[in-house]
Amino acid sequence: MADIKIGIRQLVEFVLRAGDLNEQGNSQNTALIGARIHRQLQKERSADYQKEYYVKRMVDLDGDDYVIDGRADGIIADEDHLWIEEIKTSDPAFKDLSENTLTLYWAQAKVYGAILTQDLDYEKVTLRLTYYQRPTDEITTEEHEYTREELREFFDGLVAEYEYWIKLRNDWRIVRNDSIKDLSFPFSEYRNGQRDLAVAVYKTILTEQRLFVEAPTGTGKTISTLFPTVKAVGEEQIDRIFYLTAKQSTRKVAEDATDLMVEQGLKIKSITLTAKDKMIFPEEVDVKPENNPYMVGYYDRVKDGLKDVLENENQLGRENIQAYAKKHMLDPFEFSLDLSLFCDLIICDYNYLFDPMVYLQRFFAVEDKNNFFLIDEAHNLVSRSRSMYSATLTEQAVLDAESNEKTSTGNVDKKLLKKRMTQVDNEFQLIRNTFDEQGQDLLTDRDPLSSLERALLNFNEAAREWLPKQPDNDFTDSILELFFASNKYLKISEFFDESYRLLISKDENRNLVIQEQILDPSPYLDESLSKGRGAIFFSATLSPVDYYQDTLGSEDGLVLQMDSPFADLQQNIIVTSYVNTKYAFRQQNIPNIMDSIEILVQQKSGHYLIFCPSYGFMNEIVAAFEMVHPEIDTIVQNNQMNDADRREFMERFENSLDQTLVGFAVLGGLFSEGIDLTEDQLIGVGIVSVGLPGLSEERSLLQEYFDEKNGHGFEYAYQLPGMNHVLQAAGRLIRTSRDRGNVVLMDQRFGTTRYLKLFPKHWHNFKRANSTDQLKNIISDFWKNED
Repeated sequence: MADIKIGIRQLVEFVLRAGDLNEQGNSQNTALIGARIHRQLQKERSADYQKEYYVKRMVDLDGDDYVIDGRADGIIADEDHLWIEEIKTSDPAFKDLSENTLTLYWAQAKVYGAILTQDLDYEKVTLRLTYYQRPTDEITTEEHEYTREELREFFDGLVAEYEYWIKLRNDWRIVRNDSIKDLSFPFSEYRNGQRDLAVAVYKTILTEQRLFVEAPTGTGKTISTLFPTVKAVGEEQIDRIFYLTAKQSTRKVAEDATDLMVEQGLKIKSITLTAKDKMIFPEEVDVKPENNPYMVGYYDRVKDGLKDVLENENQLGRENIQAYAKKHMLDPFEFSLDLSLFCDLIICDYNYLFDPMVYLQRFFAVEDKNNFFLIDEAHNLVSRSRSMYSATLTEQAVLDAESNEKTSTGNVDKKLLKKRMTQVDNEFQLIRNTFDEQGQDLLTDRDPLSSLERALLNFNEAAREWLPKQPDNDFTDSILELFFASNKYLKISEFFDESYRLLISKDENRNLVIQEQILDPSPYLDESLSKGRGAIFFSATLSPVDYYQDTLGSEDGLVLQMDSPFADLQQNIIVTSYVNTKYAFRQQNIPNIMDSIEILVQQKSGHYLIFCPSYGFMNEIVAAFEMVHPEIDTIVQNNQMNDADRREFMERFENSLDQTLVGFAVLGGLFSEGIDLTEDQLIGVGIVSVGLPGLSEERSLLQEYFDEKNGHGFEYAYQLPGMNHVLQAAGRLIRTSRDRGNVVLMDQRFGTTRYLKLFPKHWHNFKRANSTDQLKNIISDFWKNED
């Protein structure tokens, strides 16, 4: 196992933090402003000032070596004297800071002093705390002198307290590792390809690399990646697994795989992190931290809660975390994050590693070779990462705040806030003037709006000071909404480079919409992935793999493409060369599409899914189909479906298996991935078109960017995202060894070289239908050979 690192700030806060959970103080909302102020103050120091000075100390904790490290904001070390500065930025006046806050500030400086007085051989040190109050730009400084012996005793005391928790973790490691040594694969035998996948994953961990695995449905990807990774934990190659997913349904699959190994004797502490809005108690909603009983005094109670859970539970999820949180009066979301520090397996959404707004700083502030990443359904990460690193700001949010201010009552100290809001509004007006002069529906630029950013920064500083003093009303809510939108916009502006474009448009009310749109987040994904030892990207659809290596920041990643574990005879892939669904020919091809659907569903009674490129075209096809075949039951996806509607859609397929049912859905939508309909629940899939995303300025910018970068603009912007939706939709059909059915690809483009080269291995026996008669014969023959 690599050296285990403990950040100096982490050490100080875990041991000494007391009192309330301050939601704002624990967020990243102020990090970008603080970083700017740090840089500004550091520039003002003398020439012998060494900024961001790296400090580390190796310590023995419960018999193991640990590295305690961090960066002092600045030091001056001359022949006779050592001087260390710790810079803090926040909103309250210095005199209003709590005793515990000041204790934490000084404790961090003391640790730097304890290490450096020994490493640099000084008998004494002067510690300076420089406090910058953001709203007023007031700077307060205090200095204290300490001896090397005083600071050594302080540091030793911190380490001794922390060692209790290290011992708790180490004692668990012994139990965990002993159980892993005896752990066998949780099935009587490996499926075809599973052992090869498990071996490849294990070797990737040993060699500290990244591996792309394309494994068709039914391969058993989850257990085949988790099992060897757990084995590597038992051999202390790594210490913590992050299983990262895009959807709740895949988190459940990871939990089930873990439970299988637990049934075989595995002892492992696992936790599934749940989104904050679904995790907190109902009585916490819209309650300010100072009035929230689960936040007030949180740090005075959390260690008792941690001990209780760690002594009694191994598998942690929403329900049992909430139960213990209620017992100990702790905010359940923050409690889940604190518990995760003591877990071996963390199952969570992509954003906890990759999103710059919410990533888990407690794990990913620095590189740690004891972390390893399993990234499920990795094809989703391309679009998700673009969303994470893009931001939108609307003029409507500003107008709503101004409108609500005029009718608000009870709000105090609005003068500065209103001034800052006016500055933001003025910037929007200047942008509107430029926009209207151009006379276009959308403007794009390669440069950010620096003057707007300055106005937003001023507004956010004023809002951050103003909000805690206000009553709950529409004006306060609208300011809070604008504050969060501005904060993300400002955070994303820090990344703005040649891979970004600025987009300015108008909404349906003719108000401005400003977007910072990233086109290529791959360097940022690479940086996030570097916080661990390596990663496995796995999905049923990772073709062409070089596209995913490029867009996911891992051009040198290893590749494993697996064969389907199912017999070719289970699935009949058919390309209809007589259907042309190019946009200009869609209307005249509706009869051909109708005939193809009719042939697909009439050769055998059962359940079918037809995927269409858009809601509009789907509704045209549905109307035509229902007019000709009123006797056939249909169910249609709509763009307003809630959870109940989705369940109803699925239940229709799970029941009445002897009757014909035709479901219509949209490619890339709710039902084209992440659903399991087995055996007679689904016996045929029709896919209308090659799934190209609709033309848009954003897609045009992607095409232009990647044409410049690698000459593959059309593929990256349109063809490959569309083909991925096709492959995912087709993958709904064969989920188990007992499934059989037909996939009809209704677009002549599927038969061209451009698309045939994207067909996965298990489609190599596809058939061409040059007419409806040929299609009927191919499907009829398939069902005749059913036995």
